[in-house]
Amino acid sequence: MQTIQWRCQNFDDLSTSDLFTILKLRQDVFVVEQACAYPDIDDVDLKAMHLSAWSQDSLIAYARLMAPGLTYAEASIGRVLVAREARGKHLAQQLMQRALSTLAELYPEAPIKLGAQEYLLSFYTRLGFSAVSDVYLEDGIPHLDMLKAPAP
Repeated sequence: MQTIQWRCQNFDDLSTSDLFTILKLRQDVFVVEQACAYPDIDDVDLKAMHLSAWSQDSLIAYARLMAPGLTYAEASIGRVLVAREARGKHLAQQLMQRALSTLAELYPEAPIKLGAQEYLLSFYTRLGFSAVSDVYLEDGIPHLDMLKAPAP
């Protein structure tokens, strides 16, 4: 894989081309690949930080980072994805480590919450998250809420 360029930007700092690429990849993964019709684009995009990984001119990974109070009382991470062609290279772990360190820097005393797809429970557990809900269906996909305490 080529060198990865990481970016973390506010909505207003995204170029229209980068925003299009992010939204297209989110649609490709969450709506088409997972066969889940739901409104991916929402008002949270306007206030979130957009963490992205680029190889050459291709978007290969993405996560949305939210301040405490935006989607949960806690800081949160959502829309976590790795492009199909970049999977199997431990990029999801790199993405999550960057997301966690960015949120810890911005909100050092805030726990971090996410709604994880159930099949990723062990992945998020290895990153320090603990399940805090029973499994529930979100858009037909089993999820559970997970929480990571702030570093001491």
